Amino acid sequence: MDYTEGKKIKMGQVFREEDIVPVTFIELADETVDFTVGEKLRIVGKSKGRGFQGVVKRHGFHGGPGSHGQKHTLRAGGSIGSTGPQRVFPGVKMPGRMGGTKVNLKNVEVVAHEKERNLLLIKGALPGMKGSAVKIYKNQKES
Repeated sequence: MDYTEGKKIKMGQVFREEDIVPVTFIELADETVDFTVGEKLRIVGKSKGRGFQGVVKRHGFHGGPGSHGQKHTLRAGGSIGSTGPQRVFPGVKMPGRMGGTKVNLKNVEVVAHEKERNLLLIKGALPGMKGSAVKIYKNQKES
């Protein structure tokens, strides 16, 4: 197995000299894996699910005007194509389920590894909610 599994526990902070470093605590499933401080990792997780969302939140559309004779179009998507082909082309941005997708983070730094508590502290935020599973890959050295 070329990766280690872990569980995202919580977010926190580590105080170094004059810096405040945001960290994510990961509980490791395998006790035998060793990490060094400053090591770069690749982390794969699943993003938080957002449920069914409209085009404004999902794709960043601006929506329609709030005045000038418009009704009920404030957060509507607008046109979805011309009437010429008499169908909707694949890939048109529409409302739908958002989130819950695979996220790859590369070159994530290890802040600390507490071997006796089986904890790994990673710099910054990781995908997913508390308790979600993440896969931790050690970066391959370029040859």
